Amino acid sequence: MIHSRKIHKIFCLFLLTVFLIFPNQAQALQSHAAPEGIYVHQLAHIFFLAALCYLFWDIRRSSFPSKGWRFLQMFCIFMIFWNIVAFTGHWMSEHIEVTDIARDNGYLSTKITGPITATKLIYYFTKLDHLFSVPAMFCLYLCLRSLYLGIRDKVKT
Repeated sequence: MIHSRKIHKIFCLFLLTVFLIFPNQAQALQSHAAPEGIYVHQLAHIFFLAALCYLFWDIRRSSFPSKGWRFLQMFCIFMIFWNIVAFTGHWMSEHIEVTDIARDNGYLSTKITGPITATKLIYYFTKLDHLFSVPAMFCLYLCLRSLYLGIRDKVKT
């Protein structure tokens, strides 16, 4: 049992490392051709942000004692920031041209073409939204794992 847990942890750590080091196509920001699509998508970001704020507030108000709930609060904070960054990225993508960003050798070699403006810089940095979404998913994993182990220990006793 202990040996399989160790293998499971090593496998999860290996997967996390691979996803962090080799993010070939993250597809975190999606473009929408028709104007309706981007409006609906932006509204979805706002509703998701509001739901996360409510969830964070409700967990904090209830003051649940276990470690899993703290991980869920961390998940909410990371996803709130992810929503803000993604919303801003979609908004900025409406104000830049296709030629403003050069991707000659793939996603990892993305460059801003000159002259550099604030809009281009903001758009470029909002493409790094995985810096919020990946830790959020890891916190969600830790939350679910901690809550599961807490319940499992209660059932055993």
